[in-house]
Amino acid sequence: MAQTVKYPIGIQSFESIREDGFLYVDKTALIYQLVNKSKFVFLSRPRRFGKSLLLTTIKSYFEGRRDLFKGLAMDTLEHDWTVHPVFLIDLNVGNYFDPEALEKRLNYILSNYEDTYGRKDDAKSTGDRFTYLLKRASELTGRKAVVLIDEYDKPILHNIHNVELLERFRAELQSFYSVLKSSDNDIRFAMLTGVTKIGKLSIFSGLNNIEDISLQPAYGTLCGITRQELLDNCADGISSLAAEEGLSVDGALEQLRKEYDGYSFTKAMQRVYNPFSLVSAIKSRQFNHFWYSTGTTTLLVNLLRERDYDLENLEGIVVDGSRLADVDVAFNDVVPVIFQTGYLTIKDYDREMGEYTLGFPNREVADGFVKDLLPTYGRRNLSSEFSTGKFVRDLRGGDAEAFMRRLQAFLADVPYEVARVREVHFHNAMYLMCKLVGFYVNAEYRTSDGRIDLVLKTDRFIYVIECKIDRSPEEALAQIDDKGYLLPFAADGRKLYKIGVNFSTERRRLDGFLIKEA
Repeated sequence: MAQTVKYPIGIQSFESIREDGFLYVDKTALIYQLVNKSKFVFLSRPRRFGKSLLLTTIKSYFEGRRDLFKGLAMDTLEHDWTVHPVFLIDLNVGNYFDPEALEKRLNYILSNYEDTYGRKDDAKSTGDRFTYLLKRASELTGRKAVVLIDEYDKPILHNIHNVELLERFRAELQSFYSVLKSSDNDIRFAMLTGVTKIGKLSIFSGLNNIEDISLQPAYGTLCGITRQELLDNCADGISSLAAEEGLSVDGALEQLRKEYDGYSFTKAMQRVYNPFSLVSAIKSRQFNHFWYSTGTTTLLVNLLRERDYDLENLEGIVVDGSRLADVDVAFNDVVPVIFQTGYLTIKDYDREMGEYTLGFPNREVADGFVKDLLPTYGRRNLSSEFSTGKFVRDLRGGDAEAFMRRLQAFLADVPYEVARVREVHFHNAMYLMCKLVGFYVNAEYRTSDGRIDLVLKTDRFIYVIECKIDRSPEEALAQIDDKGYLLPFAADGRKLYKIGVNFSTERRRLDGFLIKEA
């Protein structure tokens, strides 16, 4: 089935998308509301979620490019199309591991605008040069300037483990961004986007006039694609994907939902699809981990390991809204980092308590996150013996002994440096492996007295697993009986196994297990 729609992959320019006839999901009604109700704005969204496209759309609007908006909501909403000088500061380009990297990037950007508006001889610093540019542009055009800063936090995120560089770039950025406040009279609209809001870098405290719309319900769908937008814009592509995968259209939609939907950024719970993965799947006519494969979780893996974080706490964690809004420069609290980078999302909101419940947005994220973390808590080099399929086939075939032997080998000889808090390490290893297996067999997790209770279900078998630390498998089995863990499955009809497991902190390994049919 031929696809007539041109789906943009990696195209971040609104101008290119519109001039070259690529699909554009119309967000211009929200953009019109934003630029006419706010002046200084910040938006945090995960990588590849359309932030750059959003800014280039705003750029084209303020440049008066009405031709690009033909057929879109903006064309009927806007009547004046006033042209403003626009300054797009793109910090997403390049790496920031060199002390001079940020200054070089800002110098390159400012020099290009100085070719148009001129440069004041005694303006030496990037902040002074930027201040002069905004004032001069306003004077020459008779219109206030528009400032759009893309990925404002990239120089910081590149250096969270390099205190010296981080502090250098923090000071440079604070000085540069402070221009937005001092040049208020010369600015019509300004917007910063990034992955995180690093609240204690003094960047935002210095810009106390900036409005953070990241958690505002009015803009919950500004980036990302809603289900209705998917149906309205991608019907032919969905049909082609369904045909290629041997699915019905409804089946393809359900698979797209499981893989790429589920992101919620506000208490209004508007759900959106990851735009990059969604469009990639429709264009390529296959399901894959598109978003996950284009980035790295090194930052998160290192933070979770360094903080000895209990990974089981990630799913269903309840947090106050203020905790989600800011990331501290030391990254001591990993939860807002994981939320703002897109690996956790809002699953529920308690209006009375003002609390958010977080969880993985979809299978693409959960599966990729688990697979990235597994080598940290078990064997570094995962051979075919430790493939997900081997574990799943053991369970589906009723071979609990083989499953546990394979798990024991996977957890053997954990390096000491990654097992400092050994109980947490073992919990994380068990959680990750069983979570991964749980993508293919039904898994339920409960916690009792800080220990993992795990239930794995296949079409023919149910496995109830209880884990102990420095105790014995016999005690673990006794707890299963004493606490009645098997009672919910008494009338199920499937063959039932109970498994007691012990982890030795001295030997740093799973050193014993017992399996009994119930």
